[in-house]
This record gives sequence, structure tokens and C-alpha cells, in this order.
Amino acid sequence: MRASDRAHSTLRQEIVDGLLEPGTVLGEVEQSARLGISRTPLREALARLVADGLAETSRGRGMVVTAVSLDEAPRLFDLRIALETLAARRAAERATDPEDGPALRARFDALADRFERATTQLAAGTDPGSYYALTAELDTELDAACDNPYLAESLRGLRLHLGRLRRLARNSPGRLSDSASEHGAIARAVSLGDAELAAATTTVHLHQALAHLCSEGNDRPDSPPTTEESAS
Repeated sequence: MRASDRAHSTLRQEIVDGLLEPGTVLGEVEQSARLGISRTPLREALARLVADGLAETSRGRGMVVTAVSLDEAPRLFDLRIALETLAARRAAERATDPEDGPALRARFDALADRFERATTQLAAGTDPGSYYALTAELDTELDAACDNPYLAESLRGLRLHLGRLRRLARNSPGRLSDSASEHGAIARAVSLGDAELAAATTTVHLHQALAHLCSEGNDRPDSPPTTEESAS
């Protein structure tokens, strides 16, 4: 991996996780020293962060981390609902393919089983770290199964901003458990090859996620729980 790629990946994750808070100055001297790279690849990484919408130039301060607000949630979820329901629908359709379908159905069936087990564990207050990793696995599988690189790339970009927003909402064992159940329903619908059900379960889940975000949001970041695919 090139130095600029490593720097971009590190800085992007730190911004999404809240380790680099909104308004943080991304000084070239400080960041290049911290990341152990020269200023040229760092400039490339910063330019990519600007393209991601995670950094911007501020007069008199240089490059800074962009602000994030729950006011953005409805617009982001408009796009998320459109893209993720399409991805789930396409994945379910592909699950009926004679050649690729059997292996795809087996993977989503296994994911559904794991989400069902997580539902009970999360309701009991289990640490959600492994659940966040499981939701990331589902995202990866859906991105691959939809067989549309343009759609998958759009979703990956969108998730950067959604990850930042999720940090503004309080999590609860009840919501996490419900979210796991909803994710399990999506995975099961894909494994069944039912495109309409996959789209419907995705829509229900995303409307619930948005409602939780808006009702429990405090518009300020709390301690970041690592790569978060939290209660959404």
C-alpha cells in the first residue's frame, strides 16, 4: 500500500471514529510526523479526504475536519434507503442464479443465524463490538452480491458520513437487539432469493434506524466505539 493510501485510510477512520473531532486542524507538519510519512503523500491523502467530504479548507486555519450534525440525517437516509434497498434486491435476485446462487445463499443464511444469536446477546447487554463487526460483514457481502461496482462504491462513500452520525445517538441494548433482528431478516430474505422481501426488510430497518437516530441523538459525539455499524 502506498504511503498516501495508508495515510488516507488512517485519517479517514480516525475521523469516522471521532478520534479526530470536527474542527480539528490537520496540519501538514504535525500529521506527516505523526503518521511517519513525507508531506507529499500526506497532501494527497488530505485531498482525498476533501473529496470524501471529511475535510475542508478553513480560512486562517488550513485543513480541518468537517462538521457533522443530525440535521443531515434525513437527507442521508433518503439516499441510503434508495441505495441499500436496491442492493438487497439485486443480491436476492442473484441468489437465484444457478451458478452463483448456492454459495451466496449459504453465506447469507449463515449471517442470518449469527444475527439471530446476537439478538439475544445484545438484549442482555453484551458488549456490541462483535455485532458491529458482523454488520460490516453483511455490508461487504451485500456489496459483492449486488454485482454492481458503482452501487457498491456509492454505498461505501455514504457509510463514511453515516458512521459519523451514529456517534451522535445514544445506543441501548433494546435498540441494538432490534437492529440485529432486522439485519437478520434482511440476510434471511436474501438467502431465500426473495427480492421483494429483501427490499421490504431493508426499508423497515432503515426507517427504524433513522427514527432511533433522531429520537436519541444529542448532536454531540460521545466516546467513539470503534468502527461503528451500530444500531442501524
